[in-house]
Amino acid sequence: MAWFLLLFPFSLLFVHYWFTGKAGKKHKHEGEDCLQLPPSPPALPIIGHLHLIGCLPHVSLRGLARRHGPDVMLLRLGIVPTFVVSSPRAAEAVLRTHDHVMASRPRSLVNDIIMYGASDVAFAPYGEYWRQARKLATTHMLSAKKVRSFRGAVMEGEHSDGQDQ
Repeated sequence: MAWFLLLFPFSLLFVHYWFTGKAGKKHKHEGEDCLQLPPSPPALPIIGHLHLIGCLPHVSLRGLARRHGPDVMLLRLGIVPTFVVSSPRAAEAVLRTHDHVMASRPRSLVNDIIMYGASDVAFAPYGEYWRQARKLATTHMLSAKKVRSFRGAVMEGEHSDGQDQ
């Protein structure tokens, strides 16, 4: 009975992976344009490429870059797709040419629920709304006058903490 409790979830995961992974790939290639993804080493179904990252991640990533592409490669760390850029030329292209694409934050269900649709400065996706929110925060909340007024409140709090002891 104990082996069934262990085997049943893994069999469900395998069936789910088989139908979503294999069946989904056929339909994507037939009618739609496919994304050109960088090279990637073979991955395991659930953990992705985590098994390839050793005790020294920078050494492991250097070895993977030598085998699977000198500039850019795709790793899946768990379920998170991660692009690894390992050459100065590719890093310059990512950070200078395509910086607006890489500047955005990933969408998260938690941010949508707790932060009202990721409408704060820290979690808002890069765009016009984020630029306006950052401008408002720096001009109103982080102006020199506001920072000086906060400094007085912080010093009062520190002074009262010292008197309690």
